[in-house]
Amino acid sequence: MITPPSRPTVPFVDLDPVNGAVLADLRRAFERVLASGSFIGGPEVERFEQQLAAMSGTRFAIGVSSGTAALQLALEAAGIGAGDEVILPPNTFFATAEAVLATGATPVFADVDLDTALMDPAAARAAIGPRAAALIAVHLYGQPADMDALRRLAEEKSLFLLEDAAQAIGAGWADRPAGSLGDAAAFSFYPSKNLGALGDAGAVTTSDPELARKVALLRNHGEGVKYIHLLAGYTHRLDALQAAFLSAKLPDLSRNQRLRDRAAWRYRELLGGVPGVRLLAISPQARHVHHLMVVRTYSRKRMLEVLQAEGIQASVHYPVPIHLEPAWNGKGRRGQFRNAEVLADSVLSLPLFPGITDEQIDRCAERVTALSQTTHRISSLPQQAEILESA
Repeated sequence: MITPPSRPTVPFVDLDPVNGAVLADLRRAFERVLASGSFIGGPEVERFEQQLAAMSGTRFAIGVSSGTAALQLALEAAGIGAGDEVILPPNTFFATAEAVLATGATPVFADVDLDTALMDPAAARAAIGPRAAALIAVHLYGQPADMDALRRLAEEKSLFLLEDAAQAIGAGWADRPAGSLGDAAAFSFYPSKNLGALGDAGAVTTSDPELARKVALLRNHGEGVKYIHLLAGYTHRLDALQAAFLSAKLPDLSRNQRLRDRAAWRYRELLGGVPGVRLLAISPQARHVHHLMVVRTYSRKRMLEVLQAEGIQASVHYPVPIHLEPAWNGKGRRGQFRNAEVLADSVLSLPLFPGITDEQIDRCAERVTALSQTTHRISSLPQQAEILESA
């Protein structure tokens, strides 16, 4: 029997410390936009775009309505569409593949590295066929993929290289910022992201002027000047209010990132070497921004059940690889992408947010350790051993 929680809940994410620290700035941003009467586009959006481009080391940033829209519009602006194939990992949020489908192109999956959960360049190479036109490098959980290898592969095969940087604002690879590592990048500013709006928001970054021009057209019905539509586009504009909120929160991002880093490293110190728990590897070339604190564990289902019952709001990102999702209509099969499937069966996301206390981290780590050690002692199931020990 699972005992109901008698201690305060440890939330998976708590936005109050982040938004509360800039509450006066958020109110001023709201009042400024309200007084301006300019709610779609305009100077607030332009200001945030300039800030994001500078942070990302690119010539252009184009604000859009969501991270999913950013992926889709970047692909379409690059000419990706019907008849094309796009290489991507299967252990990402469904929107990565969804955006490909929205262009009319076909997602083709490449397995990932078991230690990092990021796209394996060798698997990506093997997935490239005669119709391959683009490659999406997903910076999962806040760590960039191996962008040296993926960039070389994209150049060799003449592929459009798109960063899915939805979880990676502020991340980097070999001293270059995420957003500038491919031909373009897609960011999400969903409220729980490291830089979160107070609603949906996203952006595309690039240094390609023609790509930037097309993304800007596509987000606003393809309209070049009023009522002159150069392309058939969409309503994927960034609201001025969300842009103003993001500009208000951007100066606090570095402070919040330091708090994330400190929390992540405390977790790693406490959980490193615990039997039945494996930490994901961090590349020495990567600047990891720890959007999520993910470990691999024995008996994930039981551990998640116990933690949640005890008031520790752990979660799973992501429990079903895309090729096994119901929306894939049975086109995928189990065993097709072994590493992605092993990860889906074993990953566990622990509470992590700026403002999480040492006491909360210690409580999470203590319970994970106790549950893992108990399971490790009593379990001799080879399948579970393989989940953690396979390489």
